[in-house]
Amino acid sequence: MKIYITVRQNFNIMKYILKPITMIAAAIAIISCGGPKESGSQTPADALLGRLEAQINEGKIMFGHQDDYMYGHSWRLADDATEYVQSDVHATCGQYPAVYGMDLGGIEVDWPANLDKNPFEQMRASAVAHHERGGVVTFSWHPRNPLTGGDAWDVSSDQVVASILPGGEKHEYFMTWLANAADFLESIKTADGDMVPVIWRPWHEHTGSWFWWGQKLCTTEQYKALWQMTYDYMVNERGLDNLVWSYSPGAGELSAPEVYGERYPGDEIIDMVGFDCYCNPDLDRYRASMKNALDITKAFADEHGKLMAITETGYEGVKDAKWWTQVLYPVMKDYPVSYVLVWRNACDAHMQHHFYAPFPEHESAEDFRTFTSLEQIIMIK
Repeated sequence: MKIYITVRQNFNIMKYILKPITMIAAAIAIISCGGPKESGSQTPADALLGRLEAQINEGKIMFGHQDDYMYGHSWRLADDATEYVQSDVHATCGQYPAVYGMDLGGIEVDWPANLDKNPFEQMRASAVAHHERGGVVTFSWHPRNPLTGGDAWDVSSDQVVASILPGGEKHEYFMTWLANAADFLESIKTADGDMVPVIWRPWHEHTGSWFWWGQKLCTTEQYKALWQMTYDYMVNERGLDNLVWSYSPGAGELSAPEVYGERYPGDEIIDMVGFDCYCNPDLDRYRASMKNALDITKAFADEHGKLMAITETGYEGVKDAKWWTQVLYPVMKDYPVSYVLVWRNACDAHMQHHFYAPFPEHESAEDFRTFTSLEQIIMIK
């Protein structure tokens, strides 16, 4: 495990120190500084980091969509489905999103399906299918409240994080939750037994207070300790080397640069930094919020030698026919963003307005096709 950490630190250091140097020279320099680069020594996480870095150097941005293969605006994957080809994104533009997002909420309490009713078996299989299609997989986690028994949004107590840290009344119980999450992440393997690399994004949007791990629900020290405990278990104890660790505050609370890093768990844990920022009808406000978050995140990424991403965004209902090319793309195109992920397209009849990617008959479909055909945007053909 020490080798994994060393390789990852070498990668992060070299990619910024050697920015002006060619990729070949950078590789030689990395080898010369002592990182083990023999054949077969690279971890799945290292390989994904290298791929994302190369794409950034080419000025490319991967487009992503949450739950893309699980359901769409008017459909849901059948319980017995074994192929993963249906997609609102693909139906609209003829290509799949390069990044496929899912959530592990429910795995902690042994549910057969997650909080969005996606069977974990299908989630695992679709992650492998997307990886083999050439895409990148990312998982967030909305675990239930281990102290109260409520959901991730149950903020009735400010003692939840304290209760699950070492010495807390729920610590041993919560460690079984971490074990369930680690078991699943470790199980995402190809038929040949190769582990699929995953961008792992727990404890997100902590700058707000709508999750039990949020700003007003725990101290800075407790939040950092939660990350450290998660990392120590999954990497140092379980040896998971397929995880790219992602940190993502909420953009709305980034009133100053120091807010972004206040609860940052440390360079030895984090590989990628990003933020979540959603659009509302005030498009100028969204543009300003995005630019502020992008500026802050880029400065932090440069300082700490990390990749950056727009880990969640979107406009519910996409109520502007030109939103893709006239709002989203212009605000992000000049930043070294590894990927941008829009949220899900709910299939529930009572949530027909809750979608963030278009479907063929939507008014923004034509603009989306223009957006996904841009040279800078990476899709899976």
